[in-house]
Amino acid sequence: MKNYSLSKGASEKNVSVSRVIPAQRSEIFGVIANPFLHAEIDGSGTVRGKIRGPDQLSLGDTFQIKMRTWSIPYRITNTVVEYEKDTLIAWSHFGKHRWRYEFSDDPEGTLVTETFDWAGSIWPKMIEMMGYPKSHLPQMHQTLDRLENFMIMS
Repeated sequence: MKNYSLSKGASEKNVSVSRVIPAQRSEIFGVIANPFLHAEIDGSGTVRGKIRGPDQLSLGDTFQIKMRTWSIPYRITNTVVEYEKDTLIAWSHFGKHRWRYEFSDDPEGTLVTETFDWAGSIWPKMIEMMGYPKSHLPQMHQTLDRLENFMIMS
């Protein structure tokens, strides 16, 4: 079931991709809130695993993740900055842009919305100049594909 929608936020500093996934909201939330599963569902190919942190995130928790961008390996520490169990989770790192996931019930499962929000970033112009909002969109679609496949297989 590949029903996507795309929206650009009112602030013009966020992009979102939504999709209905045929699984319970609490189960999907549990996957996203477990940083040890992020490499399994990441559609960007940048998340490499080697996680440090709790296996279920909540507000204020930090987790460190091994990443690779442009063939450059690095570790990044994220902090959960928005949290409502089974409904909303978002994290950011030192650059202050956020990755947000929202979950709501749908007759066919759960509507999952992934948002890249750079409104609070310390480098908003650089993010735009590097083309991240546009380049992240296909990766976000791929993440939702991988999330659905993960839910089906588990």
